[in-house]
Amino acid sequence: MLPEAIIPGNAKTEDTHRREICTAGRWIHARHFAPATDGNISVRLEGSRVLTTPTCLSKGMMTPDDLVVTDLEGRRLSGARPPSTEIAMHLLIYRVRPDIHAICHAHPPIATGFAAAGVPLDKAILSEAVFSLGCVPLAPYGTPGTTELCDSIEPLLRNYDAMLLANHVAVT
Repeated sequence: MLPEAIIPGNAKTEDTHRREICTAGRWIHARHFAPATDGNISVRLEGSRVLTTPTCLSKGMMTPDDLVVTDLEGRRLSGARPPSTEIAMHLLIYRVRPDIHAICHAHPPIATGFAAAGVPLDKAILSEAVFSLGCVPLAPYGTPGTTELCDSIEPLLRNYDAMLLANHVAVT
């Protein structure tokens, strides 16, 4: 059997995913990539379910019990808190890209600066970033938490694994 660290996502238990989302939340919070209660993380579970971070909770202070399970329509199936306000974006990505099993939407300061300036990471301005990540396009502005945001990223989803959201942040 493969070590747990390299088992494909759907082979892990929900409890393992819960712990790993909290670990990732602490990691992005410690690096100031998710200030206050910003950012969100999700994992596609078996059975057309999604495990996601809740809204209005610091990613550095989450516990596995704080996480929320929704269906692919965004209906809460379990968890005491409401799901992330960006759940519609996550669900769109999972619907369009069946190969995607986890999503992180964070606010790294440098990426946020590029997004706010309206500059995609597609040129040799940061050649190391383009070399290691490939092109990271800039999606047109869409108000966070709205269908407008989903509409702005949908044309890019089939061809890119990471993108900047204009006047907002990054999603990968």
